[in-house]
Amino acid sequence: MNRTLSMIALIIALCGGASGAAAGPSVGDAAPDFTLSGTDGVEHHLRDYVGKQAVVVAWFPKAFTPG
Repeated sequence: MNRTLSMIALIIALCGGASGAAAGPSVGDAAPDFTLSGTDGVEHHLRDYVGKQAVVVAWFPKAFTPG
């Protein structure tokens, strides 16, 4: 659950905050460099994939957790 909350916080930060005070990213904007821990236990850096392959960031809540 803690990892899920961290991911949600990251998405909110990338979009300019929950208040909407800052404008979020627009279509075509480059994503800022970030690091995420994969299910394989390895930290993945966006910069390692730039220009090499497409990147899709997805997360799933832990099974059988409330909410």
